[in-house]
Amino acid sequence: MKIRPGIPRSGSMSNEPSESVSYAAAEPGYFEKRGLRRFAGVWSLWALGVGAVISGDFFGWNFGLLAGGFGGLLVATAIVAVMYVGLCYSIAELSPALPHTGGAYSFGRTAFGPWGGFITGLAESIEYVLTPAVIVVGIAGYMGTIAEASFGVVIPAPVWWAVFYALFVGINISGVELTFRLTVAITILALAVLVVFWIGAIPHFRWEHALDIAPKEGGSLWFPNGLSGITASLPFAIWFYLAIEQLPLAAEESHDPKRDMPRALLWGIATLIVASVLTLFLNAGIAPGAAKVGASEEPLFLAFRTIFGDGVGTTVLSLAAVVGLVASFHAIIYAYGRNIYSLSRAGYFPRWMSITHPTRKTPHVALVVGAVTGYAVALVIEYGEAWFGGVPVGGVLLNMAVFGAVIAYVMQMAAYWRIKSMTQLARPYLSPLGRTGAAVAGGIAALTLIFLFINPDYRPGVYGVAGWFSLSLVYFALYARHRITLSPEEEFAMEARRSQVS
Repeated sequence: MKIRPGIPRSGSMSNEPSESVSYAAAEPGYFEKRGLRRFAGVWSLWALGVGAVISGDFFGWNFGLLAGGFGGLLVATAIVAVMYVGLCYSIAELSPALPHTGGAYSFGRTAFGPWGGFITGLAESIEYVLTPAVIVVGIAGYMGTIAEASFGVVIPAPVWWAVFYALFVGINISGVELTFRLTVAITILALAVLVVFWIGAIPHFRWEHALDIAPKEGGSLWFPNGLSGITASLPFAIWFYLAIEQLPLAAEESHDPKRDMPRALLWGIATLIVASVLTLFLNAGIAPGAAKVGASEEPLFLAFRTIFGDGVGTTVLSLAAVVGLVASFHAIIYAYGRNIYSLSRAGYFPRWMSITHPTRKTPHVALVVGAVTGYAVALVIEYGEAWFGGVPVGGVLLNMAVFGAVIAYVMQMAAYWRIKSMTQLARPYLSPLGRTGAAVAGGIAALTLIFLFINPDYRPGVYGVAGWFSLSLVYFALYARHRITLSPEEEFAMEARRSQVS
């Protein structure tokens, strides 16, 4: 049985413009098999947002030092901070107005119909599936150091990836209560590790360490690769903030998303801006210097060794650095689980992916699917040296994740402009930046998308994601758009668009 576009389950007519899609009727018990449980409050949401990003202060950002030097990365970080402020204020307005676990997908669906919803949701799913893969590469680097230094054992990186994926996917499946309690605890612990690092690093800061990257022709100490180094550094600067925008995915597991979501988003981005500035200055500006920090997969370990000396055990220092990576790994596994779940529940992805655990009410199928996909991509890059020329697997994955992220940002900011005209939509929170903030954020994201192709070392990975994106669009065009289900996001979006037309 098919329900033609614009006819909700209740049978009331809709005059939403045709989107060349059709709706399949959900079988009895469909949504009962896909239920979630409310648990999160404002502090849980804050911890989820900050925890998802905090690994950016432990690993990933530092590759930007080689791309643009200290000055180039500093300017890029300032530009990206502006983008995320505009983004967070905009989605702080959208998320309580559209309080569904679909997050960005529901924004795009409301503004631009099913195609807009699919493109936005797909971009975000690519971001969230690949981001844990980036992080687990960093975790493996630290854990490999521990194993070799303490036990003289060399364990291949993919083994560490499998262990950590299995552990934290298992925790996320165990229940939303455990997931959020662990998120709060580990996020606070990660911030405590950073505070210890910042305080300890201040006496060691020297400008000659921050500016020790040799300039190329036409460059300077501040900008060793010239002004083009700023644009080359943008993807790495994004790593200081990437994934704070995942918070709307928790809407259906939050007690009061209309009140708590804006608070958590804005407190979260304020926390991350402070952390990014301190980490950039104090990790690059102490021995062994920006050149070595920029090439390291363990930048915070280098900083701790400078601060505390070789007398402190390598194991202790590495474990301290792993805390932040684990915080983000855990939180973004939560994010991709909810993203895949919501797109699957609505029929954009295969429906079987959205089934939740019968007693724990967690999207266990989506969590496993995302883990297998991220692990497989990391393996391809790890052993595909012929394609990537020995470029660090973490750097390749990072640029791939950013590619998905900036597409999602452009779509969300465009959706903000469109939804702003839906005056009948209740808005518990209004962004003080309005359309201007959204336009600035969307413009920076669009430029970053272009600049991702500048560094030839990372182009193969970006091309790979572009291929993934293209094949998914073909899947939607030929199959999924004829089998969409009237999920809560779909019905809400249809009502909002119908009211606008009326």
